[in-house]
Amino acid sequence: MNDNLQAAAGRKTAGNPIVTSIYTADPSAHAWGDGRLYIYASHDMDPARGCDLMDRYHVFSSADLVDWTDEGEILRSGDVAWGRPEGGFMWAPDAAFKDGVYYFYYPHPSGTDWNGTWKIGVATSSEPARGFRDQGYMEGLGGFAMIDPCVFEDEDGRHYFYYGGGGRCQGGELGEDMMSIRGGMADMEGLEDFHEAAWVFKRGGLYYLTYADNLEDNNRMRYATSASPLGPWTYRGIFLEPTGCSTTHGSVAEFKGGWYLFYHNQAISDQGNLRSMCIDRMEFEADGSIRTVVQTAGGVERAGDAAEPERPRRFYPAADARPDGGARLEAAGSASAIGGLEAPGAGAAFAGVDGGSGGRAAVRVRYASSERLAKLRLIVNGEDWSLLNALSTGGAELFDGDAGLTVPLRPGASNEIRLEGGCGDVRIAGLAVELLDE
Repeated sequence: MNDNLQAAAGRKTAGNPIVTSIYTADPSAHAWGDGRLYIYASHDMDPARGCDLMDRYHVFSSADLVDWTDEGEILRSGDVAWGRPEGGFMWAPDAAFKDGVYYFYYPHPSGTDWNGTWKIGVATSSEPARGFRDQGYMEGLGGFAMIDPCVFEDEDGRHYFYYGGGGRCQGGELGEDMMSIRGGMADMEGLEDFHEAAWVFKRGGLYYLTYADNLEDNNRMRYATSASPLGPWTYRGIFLEPTGCSTTHGSVAEFKGGWYLFYHNQAISDQGNLRSMCIDRMEFEADGSIRTVVQTAGGVERAGDAAEPERPRRFYPAADARPDGGARLEAAGSASAIGGLEAPGAGAAFAGVDGGSGGRAAVRVRYASSERLAKLRLIVNGEDWSLLNALSTGGAELFDGDAGLTVPLRPGASNEIRLEGGCGDVRIAGLAVELLDE
């Protein structure tokens, strides 16, 4: 089910940002060979409070880079027994695959003194987008400002680990356990104006290390190349100009014959701590240098001809909901809608939502709004999951808005999904629920 507000039918480009319902940043993109591309993203929780509320990692996948599936949350700070007692600070992650196991690497502090206690946690699963369990942290790594893990697999099957921050970038070869470093870490030499966000890939026999620089309040992305995965590196220049966001973080992936840059901006929120993922094409010169990436609002064209699988979904109309707190059922053409949600405390509950045999479900709100950015809070079985962005549909009677999140549901028709307003004028036509695990 598409997260972008544009209709899927006949759509040729993804649109930037690619995910609009929630704020996602630091995209780590990987094609594992199953015909899909997976993005492991950090999550800027709304409303923001500096950078400390980042939490609840999600995975997004696509067979064509245009239609995206929110695979759901895979890890939160509450799942990390060794982590910072106050939680939060789940910053830019990465992932790797070896011998049937997917590895998820993430920076997280172990103490209240967050910037002095960074560690690199590792969670594992037998599947790329669910079932992850924390396995502890990488011994001997971490410390002040050492964040942004990146794992690169070379053509010979060897894996290399990189991370850094505060002007220091390090790399080393991973051991067989994918949690230890063979021979220790080394400083990556030859980088110019390194700040953070290291990413390594290989093309045409040449290794590339991309990173964010230190341009004040508006980082750019630079890169260096090498004949070896651990350098020394030769600085090559800037390939992404400022995105309008106070931070820059990106990844590079080849997918179905094209090369793509994944990055974030603040086009939806206009706030540097509420960011959104984007994709644009990468082009290379004959000598291997990267052309300046053109940032677009339209995004990339459809890659390949694979179609998203059709899954059964059930629609719960507004007439089935129970409005309260000032919300009300209103006429909307030949159907009904829930209005009055701009009032503080107004909401509506959909009871008896069927979760099938239980598991992940994509819950989508069909809405109309004339505001540039309204919001709805999603509460499932009493748990607050997120504020959802309800971008303008162009009018209060145009019910083609589509916002939602993938959440766990209980088995059977025992679930209650509540939507709370108080953040702008938005009208709800109903809920669509798609069971992802059936």
